[in-house]
Amino acid sequence: MCAVLGVLPVPQEAIGLDAFNALPGERARDALLACCSSRAWADRVSAGRPYGTRAQLYAAADEAVAAMTEADVDEALAGHPRIGERPGSGHSAWSAREQSGVEASAELATANREYEERFGHVYLVCATGKTAPELLEILRQRLRNDPATERQVVRGELGKINKIRLQRLVGPEAGEQQ
Repeated sequence: MCAVLGVLPVPQEAIGLDAFNALPGERARDALLACCSSRAWADRVSAGRPYGTRAQLYAAADEAVAAMTEADVDEALAGHPRIGERPGSGHSAWSAREQSGVEASAELATANREYEERFGHVYLVCATGKTAPELLEILRQRLRNDPATERQVVRGELGKINKIRLQRLVGPEAGEQQ
């Protein structure tokens, strides 16, 4: 597990794909760790540079998620706060932005605990644009999954979150909105 003090820093503005490709290895890795706290994922995506297009970067990020071991997924999950809770030490500052419309409730807190007891890790969902009631309903539906199915859902959600964060890091293609 990465030993990080405080919230992981993230760029205030998109740096662009060319600038990302040009970053020294450690700085690229650090930028990627702010997107996903799995060291294996960050190393794999960083090693694939330079990327000719954003689409190539996003495809490499998806391939890196697919290649993650269960321990790598656990490391990535450790970088995410519970839905409805403020990010703390070791969480990306982007988590706060992604959950900005989500207010903690006793019902969500109880469901989070139930999920963690069932699956052994935090409930990971791409929260961007979703309300607390929507996230609670998704959580309740996912509690019906068996552990193997849920682990695949988690990987899919992780991929969505990583792409959103990578888009914030490198900025949109011409004509895309962020």
